[in-house]
Amino acid sequence: MRLTRRILVQLAIFGVVAVVAGAVMLFGYIKLPVMLFGVGHYKVTVELPASGGLYPSGNVTYRGTEVGRVEAVHLSDTGVEAVLSLQSNIKIPSDLDAQVHSESAVGEQYVALLPRNATSPPLKNGDVIPVSHATVPPDISALLDATNRGLQAIPHDNLKSVIDESYAAFAGLGPDISRLVRGSSSLARDARKNLDPLLALIDQSKPVLDAQTDTSDSVQAWAAHLADITKSLARHDSAVQGVLQNAGPAAEELRALFDRFKPTLPIVLANLVSVNQVAITYQPDIEQILVLLPQGAQAIQGVGVANRNTKQNYKGGYLSFNLNLNLPPPCTTGFLPITQQRVASDVDYPDLPAGDLYCRVPQDSPLNVRGARNTPCETVPGKRAPTVNMCESDESYVPLNDGFNWKGDPNATLSGQDIPQLPPGSPPAQGAPAAGVVPPPPDTGPPPIAAAEYDPATGTYIGPDGHAYTQSDLARNGAKAPSWQQMLIPPTGN
Repeated sequence: MRLTRRILVQLAIFGVVAVVAGAVMLFGYIKLPVMLFGVGHYKVTVELPASGGLYPSGNVTYRGTEVGRVEAVHLSDTGVEAVLSLQSNIKIPSDLDAQVHSESAVGEQYVALLPRNATSPPLKNGDVIPVSHATVPPDISALLDATNRGLQAIPHDNLKSVIDESYAAFAGLGPDISRLVRGSSSLARDARKNLDPLLALIDQSKPVLDAQTDTSDSVQAWAAHLADITKSLARHDSAVQGVLQNAGPAAEELRALFDRFKPTLPIVLANLVSVNQVAITYQPDIEQILVLLPQGAQAIQGVGVANRNTKQNYKGGYLSFNLNLNLPPPCTTGFLPITQQRVASDVDYPDLPAGDLYCRVPQDSPLNVRGARNTPCETVPGKRAPTVNMCESDESYVPLNDGFNWKGDPNATLSGQDIPQLPPGSPPAQGAPAAGVVPPPPDTGPPPIAAAEYDPATGTYIGPDGHAYTQSDLARNGAKAPSWQQMLIPPTGN
């Protein structure tokens, strides 16, 4: 028989197609290199308590995707071992659970690998999944036997009632049940897409559940208190209804009140903010006042109680009106000199001079002890200064002199400082001593206190300055007690 060229070409094409189909069958479907040599695969052993219907060539899935096959299933000393052949190009965490499942009620069994976390190292050839991380489905025969025994335990009349009531309960709910099933399927698909977060949630829920268990007493107490509150609300149901019914009108009245306050309320709140800032700054002083206020009230009450039920009751407390004029003398250091002072009878109001005017004697001087120089610094505990700027800076208070030798020099050349005191960084006054000029020596302080004896017969005594003075009311036969006008006049010297 002579074959034509056309027949030869057809035979060649058929042969090529047959070879390609055979190669696809052997390498693609049967996967002969994998079956014979394990190319591109590695083996992992799973220890199972029982076979659970698993057989060789069963599928192995990871996150719902096929990643290998069951190569062999054989008995071991402790149960059953299944050898899995897994693809090398898919990294599977070694910390996982191996579960044997069935694709349907009568379907073939497969192994599902479920990772416990995604941070563990991947599986490698020869790894063993212990029996503690492996589960198999229950025996279907035992399950059917248990179901049959359960049905036999139910009386037939009651079972008929259950079926009838079930029909009455679910009759006509087909569309709703269908939507429930579709929603459950959608939920399952979304859960599969977010498997890692769900697994992390399940793994991390143990501390939360343990905390709930540890605080069960607190939860029970809270539930008991909630029950008490609920019972109280039930007992006062009418009052609660009244509150709910009147809450709307009350809220409307409150809104109208705020609307009426709208023009002035922001200003009041802004002023309260300023007052609040001042109160925060002076918080220690306010606390001190609150601490001393009860003691002061107690002292005042003590003064009044001393005269109770006595002839002096109408007079109140015992007070002394001695004037003690010029003791101590007034402080003139730190103020404008006499030539620049205004007459007390002037009624105009010129601008204040540049600088701070206050008594600038030492802080421990008996002159003007409550002056500005002794004002405590609120933000710097333990420091006293006349101005806020001096309190906030590193500058310390420096007195001009002791206050007893001030003659009204407008430039304060005795100490080389300006009068009045200027803020830090201000240029010095024109009258400050020039460079190279030696200022006069500083004052040595007030004269020492001296004691002198007087003659009780005449009231004459010698003062610290060496002059003789006479205080007539000191004499034994002196005049009567001086009037208040005479008390204002200093004694005269001889």
